[in-house]
Amino acid sequence: MVAAMESYDDLREEELSGESAAVRDPGLDRHEWETAWEGLQEQLHDAPAEALPELGDLIAEMLEARGYAVEDPVADDGIEPDVLVSFRSAREITVMVDRGDDVDPSDLGEAIHAYREIYEQLIDRPDN
Repeated sequence: MVAAMESYDDLREEELSGESAAVRDPGLDRHEWETAWEGLQEQLHDAPAEALPELGDLIAEMLEARGYAVEDPVADDGIEPDVLVSFRSAREITVMVDRGDDVDPSDLGEAIHAYREIYEQLIDRPDN
């Protein structure tokens, strides 16, 4: 219990001092992402529509951590615009699934494929 409180205090101190993810070891992110990705694989196989939003959130987190402006449409003209175009296309399908829209299975497959390609591209970067 004391160790957990000390750990929390350390995190809180980092928040207040402005140090946080920017100081983190990139290998920690990679490990967390790989763990999350592996955890989603069975769910993707068994219930892809239900897993798609979580998968999209993971990819968005990875992109943002790598400096991509996920929410900025002007960023499509920046570094590796094809990555953001693929992400936004997959995200559009994900939003449709979240709303309960009738989504063609091939569209679902395209979104999963796009997320998988982005994941592999980001996870293989040397700055991980």
